[in-house]
Amino acid sequence: MALRIDKGQVAVITGGASGIGYGLAEALAARGVRLVVADIREDGLAEAQESLRAAGAEVTAAATDVSDAASVRRLADHAVAAYGRVDLVCNNAGVVCPAAPMWEQDDRTWERMIGVKLRGVVHGVRAFAPLLIAQGTGHFLNTASAGGLAPLPGRTPYAGTMHAVVGLTETLDAELKQVSQALGATVLCPGLVDTPLGENSAALGAIRLPPGADSMRSAAAGRDGILTRREVAEAALAAVAAGRVHTAPGAGVARRARTRVEGLLADIAAGEGAPPGVHPAGSA
Repeated sequence: MALRIDKGQVAVITGGASGIGYGLAEALAARGVRLVVADIREDGLAEAQESLRAAGAEVTAAATDVSDAASVRRLADHAVAAYGRVDLVCNNAGVVCPAAPMWEQDDRTWERMIGVKLRGVVHGVRAFAPLLIAQGTGHFLNTASAGGLAPLPGRTPYAGTMHAVVGLTETLDAELKQVSQALGATVLCPGLVDTPLGENSAALGAIRLPPGADSMRSAAAGRDGILTRREVAEAALAAVAAGRVHTAPGAGVARRARTRVEGLLADIAAGEGAPPGVHPAGSA
C-alpha cells in the first residue's frame, strides 16, 4: 500500500541541509508536511531551518551524525518529542569518494562510505522502524544512486554501498509488508543532480575538489542531462505515493540499469546450460 502524503504528517530527512535532502524538505513543506531536518553540518543546518521557516514550513532541526547509531536514536527521540509521530523517514545523508580503482581506495574511504551511506541507512531503519510499526503506518525513502543500479568504474566504495542500499531497501520493503501492508520502503536512484555533494564531501575531508568545482554540474559537462534537487524530490515523493519500491529519475539511468540486468540474466542462463560439475568460462 502506498503512503498518502497529507498535510500535518511528519517527515524526518537526514542530509537535509542541502542538495536532494533540502529538495525533499521543500517539496514536503509545500504539501503541508511537518519537518525534522537533520545534518552533520550545523552551520548549514541552521541556514536550512531558517530558510524553510521563512517559506512557511513547520520545521525543527537536529545535528546528527548518521554513522553513529546513538546520534540517530537521539534524532528519533527529537522527532517524537517535537511532533509525537513520524510518517516518512528519508535516509538521505550522503558523501562521495575519490576517483581511483578499487585496489587504490584506502581503508578510511571504505570506512567513511560504509559508515555514512550503508550504516547510516541501517541506523535510520533501526531507530525509526519500531515507531512506524507501533503506529501501524509509515514509509522509508532511502537515497542511493544510479551507481547502485549499474557498475561505476573508479568509484567502487560509492557503487558498492549504493548497490547495498538498493538490495537493503528491496528486502526492507518485503519485511515491512509482512508486518503490515500500510508500511513500506522506496529506494531513490537518481542520475546526475545539481547539488553541492562534491563541495560538502570535500569540506568533510572525503575528497579533494578541484578549484571552482563547487557542484555536481561540473561533472555533467558533455554528458546526459542533469536534474535539479526539486525534480528529484518530486520523482521520489511520487514513487512513495504510488507505493513503488524503486525510482530512478535522470536521463540514461534506465538504459544503464537494463544493460546490467540483461547481462546478469544472460550470465545466469549460460550457467544453467552447463553440464553438472562444469563451470562456464569465467565463472567461479
